[in-house]
Amino acid sequence: MRNRHEITGIWVKLFPQFSGSSATLQGRVKEMMVHSILQGLVPAGAKVPPSRVLADALGLSRNTVSLALQVLVDKGFLVARTRSGLTVNGEMLLGQASRTNLIQAPATDLQWKDRLVSRLGRQRNIVKPANWQDFRYPFVYGQFDAGLMPLKDWRACSHQALFAPAVKKWAQDFVDRDHDLLIDQVQHRLLPARGIMAHRDEILLTAGSQMACYLLANVLLDRNTVVGVEDPGYPDARNNFKLRSDRVRALPVDSDGLIPSPGMSQCSYVYVTPSHQCPTTVTMSMPRRQQVLELARKKDIILFEDDHESELNFSGKPLPALKSLDPDGRVIYLGSLSKTLAHGLRIGFIVGPAELIAELRALRRLILRHPPTNNAHIAGLFIAQGHHDAFIRKLNLTYRERRELLDNAFAEWLPQFEVTPSQGGSGAWVKGPAGLSSADLARRCAARSVLIEPGEIFFSKPAGPTQRYFRLGYSAIQSGAISAGVREIAAAAQELG
Repeated sequence: MRNRHEITGIWVKLFPQFSGSSATLQGRVKEMMVHSILQGLVPAGAKVPPSRVLADALGLSRNTVSLALQVLVDKGFLVARTRSGLTVNGEMLLGQASRTNLIQAPATDLQWKDRLVSRLGRQRNIVKPANWQDFRYPFVYGQFDAGLMPLKDWRACSHQALFAPAVKKWAQDFVDRDHDLLIDQVQHRLLPARGIMAHRDEILLTAGSQMACYLLANVLLDRNTVVGVEDPGYPDARNNFKLRSDRVRALPVDSDGLIPSPGMSQCSYVYVTPSHQCPTTVTMSMPRRQQVLELARKKDIILFEDDHESELNFSGKPLPALKSLDPDGRVIYLGSLSKTLAHGLRIGFIVGPAELIAELRALRRLILRHPPTNNAHIAGLFIAQGHHDAFIRKLNLTYRERRELLDNAFAEWLPQFEVTPSQGGSGAWVKGPAGLSSADLARRCAARSVLIEPGEIFFSKPAGPTQRYFRLGYSAIQSGAISAGVREIAAAAQELG
């Protein structure tokens, strides 16, 4: 049996490992103690050091430690005994497998590589370093600035979602439907702002646009279905369609977005990003939208409109969604809250004919059953109470400023590089001079604590001139760091010669 001195030593060594796991010191103490008890580091029946001794050893206030110990008593992890102080409750370990009987992973002759019927790990995917926040100049796309997030408003909505009446609404099983509050906000607030009217049975919640593409691919495509994707374009959409079809076509884009080309005419389905083309950021002009819709109507093409970042428009007057211009119902609309609120929320939606939505819902049940309804309820409150609209206005003002700083910095430090003009969004598409390798530039930049994203991954076939493109995100970098970051990119480019 370990004595109190030994237990204190264990907890002193463990405590630093929980430095970032909780928002409060008391929470960290509780997590550390629970971990040590359930992992068997502190045995059942062991006596816990007095709060004063433990507080001195951990460098915390006695009140913080006392409150943590009391909570663990209330939860049953510790037992208070008269004149004996606190001891570890062995009953908390009942039902757990004995750790003395654990065995190492067994040696096996099974060849799992011969059993795999797919090789998805070989797909070309966007890769972002997990430690992007450690970079001094994180020009990373698809991450958010915690300083901009309206945490006070989100926290208030989260608190409201924990009231008993609210819990009764979101804690039930939603396998055959979606959360009413969020669907209401999508139907009556988000979609009308894009010029779209839809019935409730024409809306399906998803865990983001990647899931939407996966569902659509598995319900609508087979190996011989011809699917068009923009080139350059969104890799996750391309990979999802390639998972089902052997006939995925690369379709060209220009400064007006997707080109209504002969290649498009041969497609049954086309994935398109008209608001801010991925990755070039260009906005599809109104004449081009009409041309794309006309060709789709003429050739009986179904369009998958991914309207990501549609709210992020510097002019404040975004063009209407393709779906709002479509009288024939041949546009399937993909929307998302993840790009504006926080990517970790994974909240998106599909709008399409009820018959299709019903089939997509049936497939979603087999994968996810339904997206987490606690997040859906909070997001619904956030939109209903006006926080989302206020946040979008703030984002537009901030991103407009950051984009201007970025453009000015390139004009000053890298005038030989071309930054594609954009009407909004949170990223910039950059074309380097002939002979530049954006992958080599990215490595040089990383050595200078600058994170950029080589553009090769966005092209259907990585070769030749595509290597000179790269993407810069400005959603996660502070305005004051942009000019200095571009100056570092210029220094890295000079090193390449």
